[in-house]
Amino acid sequence: MNLSKEIYRERRQRLMNNLGMDNTIAVLRSGEMATRNNDCEYEFRAHSSFFYLTGFQEPSALLFILPSGESHMAVLPKDPEREQWDGFRHGITGAMQTFGMEQAVELDELDELALELLDGADQVAVLMDDEYLRDQVLHWRDQLAAKARQGAIAPTGLVDLSDTLHEMRLIKDIGEIEIMERAAHISVQAHIAAMQAVQPGMMEYELEAELNYIFMKNGARVPAYNNIVASGSNACVLHYIKNDEKIEDGDLILIDAGGELGCYASDITRTFPANGKFSEPQAQLYQLVLDAYHEALTHMQVGKPYEDFHNAAVEVLTKGLVELGLLQGSVAELIENKAYRKFYMHNTGHWLGLDVHDCGRYKINGASRPFEAGMVVTLEPGLYVNPDNENVDAKWRGIGIRIEDDILIREDGPYVLTQGLAKEIHEIEALMASKALMASH
Repeated sequence: MNLSKEIYRERRQRLMNNLGMDNTIAVLRSGEMATRNNDCEYEFRAHSSFFYLTGFQEPSALLFILPSGESHMAVLPKDPEREQWDGFRHGITGAMQTFGMEQAVELDELDELALELLDGADQVAVLMDDEYLRDQVLHWRDQLAAKARQGAIAPTGLVDLSDTLHEMRLIKDIGEIEIMERAAHISVQAHIAAMQAVQPGMMEYELEAELNYIFMKNGARVPAYNNIVASGSNACVLHYIKNDEKIEDGDLILIDAGGELGCYASDITRTFPANGKFSEPQAQLYQLVLDAYHEALTHMQVGKPYEDFHNAAVEVLTKGLVELGLLQGSVAELIENKAYRKFYMHNTGHWLGLDVHDCGRYKINGASRPFEAGMVVTLEPGLYVNPDNENVDAKWRGIGIRIEDDILIREDGPYVLTQGLAKEIHEIEALMASKALMASH
């Protein structure tokens, strides 16, 4: 689901304009194939920022953007023998015609291209966390410096492209939002399928298979991150990915899973009872998390500080934990002392986009940044009562709950991209009852 080459060209031009440096050249790379074991490799996925600027999904490619926005790329060559084994390559013609590069060369001409383009540039802009590319650019700079007597002019140094590029990626355009909403819809259908397939006695990985089937059947060929299918006290492990235990009658199941479509992530969590009916303690904690969700959502408005929705969720959760007897004391003091973190140890959301934990600053000049239209953020309050916590009533122990949706910030208020997936207790129980009714017929 690529966007048009004109959109990528406009992004490259805007990047250089935003960088605001007259004689600076930006360099990025797509990344390399990664070995899984022996001679087997993972399916390639380009670095998100490289993809954002090109739409190009082949390994080993390098992109050079001149101050004018003119773009050059070094790519793997067309090679019938390698393509017989590994699949189609666009080559230099495809890089120019399909992806809008002004010039493209084969990889064996990379050094020649780099020295030609960097000669005379003041600085080179790179993503500073790409150590390999930093070293490569410095090597080219040294080569140019060695030719100073022949008239070559080496760049004086490196500048970090990260902040400028990440701030661009933070605000989604119409095309990105359309892809993300489609990814969200696919993931909603996957969660519904899992809720309707679950039966006590199943293995967690059997339920995971339902998710992956719906993802792939609808074009989201890979999950955006490792699926979490956690039954019982496994739900108290925030990044539980083993998914290899038996689902018991009476367990709550926490599924945190989202498909990736066109390199864009979705991210959904739902918690539901394996047998279709919440126990009273499960329902009490679940409703508390749901109340925190609804309160936090009201704070996800253009102009409001990012931290407000997290603080709103924390206040609801802390007050509820006191009312249920899991915490004792003044709500204000418990929040100030972060006592709630024994039960709620993560933030209430994160940016979402080409990366599931997407880029972009959360603070500006030390203060929580205000929401802007076009941002996409997760909303995910939760509660986790450690099974070994002897300071609380036994009925609460081992209960883990999280509710998560993907929220687009719009001028007219928050828009739930992952709408249509049950989260009220009565909705979940009705959905699961309808599954049982269908099975009985």
